[in-house]
Amino acid sequence: MTMSTAESAAEPPLADSYLELLRRDGGIAPAAADADRRGAVPVQERELPLIDLSCLASGRASEARACADAMARAASEWGFFQVTGHGVSRALLERLRAEQVRLFRLAFETKAKAGLLNGSYRWGAPTATSLRHLSWSEAFHIPLASISGASGSDFGELGSLRVVMQEVAEAMSRVAKTVAVSLAGSLLQQGHQAAAFPAGCDETTCFLRLNRYPACPFGAETFGLVPHTDSDFLTVLCQDQVGGLQLMKDSRWVAVKPHPDALIVNIGDLFQAWSNNRYKSVEHKVVANAKAERFSAAYFLCPSYDSLVGTCGEPSPYTDFTFGEYRRKVQEDVKRTGRKIGLPNFLKQQHHITPPPLPLL
Repeated sequence: MTMSTAESAAEPPLADSYLELLRRDGGIAPAAADADRRGAVPVQERELPLIDLSCLASGRASEARACADAMARAASEWGFFQVTGHGVSRALLERLRAEQVRLFRLAFETKAKAGLLNGSYRWGAPTATSLRHLSWSEAFHIPLASISGASGSDFGELGSLRVVMQEVAEAMSRVAKTVAVSLAGSLLQQGHQAAAFPAGCDETTCFLRLNRYPACPFGAETFGLVPHTDSDFLTVLCQDQVGGLQLMKDSRWVAVKPHPDALIVNIGDLFQAWSNNRYKSVEHKVVANAKAERFSAAYFLCPSYDSLVGTCGEPSPYTDFTFGEYRRKVQEDVKRTGRKIGLPNFLKQQHHITPPPLPLL
């Protein structure tokens, strides 16, 4: 199917980047190289643990405790789970999807303008030196402070997008806070401490990311988003039914089966550190689809840059660090090695740290 002129003008230059990197890599895509080394290994599709958040407010202590225990178990065993009864209406998420489609249909030059949405547009990986570092996607990674207009962000004719993003951010913030407080409470003895968790997080410090993964005509295992862990406390994700999200479980990639009424929650690096490794920040990726584009939106629960991450109790395996220190170290390592190292940098007892190997596909 041939793209219209308008559709072609909207697309970021992902194909050009892919072909240039393929030439640099000797004409062999990462998936093909991995298959040659170990043979094709089918990725199993699994349903994540499914938890009804409304049970926390049911007024029945046994139901609330069972819900909290289920979340803590999933955070420990999977690092990911799905939630229903979250209070984010399907109508609101459909409005967001319509606004995302309109946003990403803008011409590439318009999206890439520094003024649009506070210069939050990202595409692929323009600095990538290998296909292993290329993400077949585009996104707006938006600080919540800019959605309120306090930073002078330019929404142009996208005023309706601002309204919907504010509603979505508020709704997802409630979900993130509910889940975070419950998970913290499972590790703390005093309830008032859990209610204040996580410290330093408010509507000015978190982020909303709008993602689009175009249909990809190249290899079936092209990364829509390269393997990574999230550098936050936790992430709340809404996605369409196209699929493509995969996570590492028992040293194997597992494909996440979409659930039409659920939001996905995953643990970030900061929560793993705070929990003394009881909760797991799990590596995950998105695999591009050959025929269909995919949309998703993620809310990242982040503290201010000067906030200490802290611990649920001593002894902690990690040194004290702030979110700003963590982010700076991640950026330095990616620039130096092409890979995020993350939490191992802050272990009290360290051996020589090298970037973790890329997992086999």
